[in-house]
Amino acid sequence: MLLTTTNAFKKGFLALGLLVLAGCQTSPENRPTHPEDAPRISLTQAERILGTEPDRGRVRRALAEIETTPTLWSRIRKGFKLDPAVIDNPRIDQQRLVYTSQPRYFESTSARSQLYLHYVVEQIDARGLPQELALLPFVESSYNPMAYSSSHAAGLWQFIPSTGKIFSLRQDWWYDGRRDVTASTQAALDYLTSLNETFDGDWLLALAAYNCGPGCVGRAIKRNRERGLPTDYWNLQLPRETMNYVPKLLAMAQVIESPTAYGASLPKLKDEPYFTEVTVEQQLDLHKAAELASITPEELLSLNPAFKQRVTAPEGPFQLLVPVVTADQFVAGLAELPASEYVSFHRYNVRRGDTLSQIADRYQLSVNAIKQANDMVSGNTIRVGQTLMLPTTAEGMTAPASARSLAMAEPLTYQVKPGDNLWAIAKRHGVSVNAITRDNGLSTPVLRVGQQLQLASADTDASAGGRKVVYTVKPGDSLYSIAREFKVRIDHIRDWNELGSVLRPGQQLTLHLL
Repeated sequence: MLLTTTNAFKKGFLALGLLVLAGCQTSPENRPTHPEDAPRISLTQAERILGTEPDRGRVRRALAEIETTPTLWSRIRKGFKLDPAVIDNPRIDQQRLVYTSQPRYFESTSARSQLYLHYVVEQIDARGLPQELALLPFVESSYNPMAYSSSHAAGLWQFIPSTGKIFSLRQDWWYDGRRDVTASTQAALDYLTSLNETFDGDWLLALAAYNCGPGCVGRAIKRNRERGLPTDYWNLQLPRETMNYVPKLLAMAQVIESPTAYGASLPKLKDEPYFTEVTVEQQLDLHKAAELASITPEELLSLNPAFKQRVTAPEGPFQLLVPVVTADQFVAGLAELPASEYVSFHRYNVRRGDTLSQIADRYQLSVNAIKQANDMVSGNTIRVGQTLMLPTTAEGMTAPASARSLAMAEPLTYQVKPGDNLWAIAKRHGVSVNAITRDNGLSTPVLRVGQQLQLASADTDASAGGRKVVYTVKPGDSLYSIAREFKVRIDHIRDWNELGSVLRPGQQLTLHLL
């Protein structure tokens, strides 16, 4: 007979739990170190003992109350809505055996997930979604935000580039939103919610569609409907990976729900946030941010893996994730940070004839500063076409010596067409022939159809107005090409530098840009 009062219900299960513990634990040494290791009464066992079909939500709440110390795992269990324990399918059994045959799997993945899991759980709770979804990044990426697949999927939730763009995850040279812990989580939950609505509230179909796409699942449903077959997930013929995808998630949920029953040990994870978001207005070196937060650069980078160049993106403001325990210290340090400590980084494409020392002189930097900014451990070797990050401080920005070299946007890629020549391409795009030749390392003016050329915009350095720059003359330069490149007059260049009639490679010119 089903127990009718909460207290009686709870006491009955508590007594049963004590009997189970007494039967399994024969010595103090064998006692579990925390509730996650204790033998638990599964929902199926509860139904068998009660001999009825009780309200499953009530049973789960009562079982959760027995756990003396709530953890993140217990919170996740309370939010289960797909009832993985009652789904009996050999495909789930097979995947569960895979998990339980790797005794250190949860230990290793949980250590990594503890940085992000609480945030994911909070966001799922806020939307009223099934907490089984919090386990999806285990299946997708083992909770590794740097995971990258052969299909170019990236991040905790494994967004491919096109889907990431649909859900406003920006992807450029500086930043990949698919690796942004908070942005990608919001995008993934938006996508899953949309898929659930598409498939009329069927979460198993929505999860399958997250893996292979809604069109893939829709076509499988249509095939079964035309043949008079059931159209639920378990009866669809889907790609092999998708056939295993949902069972993997449900198998993991079963293990999380009753770890001891399956011989698994879950590391204790506290139900509290690991990080918080801090707004930073200017571009900041992540190593400097780590210093302000008194944490290692590795930890800071693990919380902010979306920034691809060891610095935040130049367009601000932006959110930086820092540990909760050091957030106040970070905010205070940021408020006192002198403007000279903020660092901006610009891109420079190495050209034929460049050396590190020449670039350093041209941009008023030291060779060591360039090497450090580009993680060049040893040697000064650079190659034509290589992209270097050149640091400049917020106070007294170093002006570029070329309108092309420090372009903040991606350079234009142009594919040579039949009938093209360097002069026509240069005129069409507002750059000089000399610039195209140098930027692409061309040793001959002859072009071939289909060849890819990098063309920098002539107006990319509007920010350089009113600045004095020092330009080092390259082989092939002329006063005309330099004047055109920097949009200044030839007679002004002569006046500023008291030039004769001949330019020499290596000669330095002072230019005053308007």
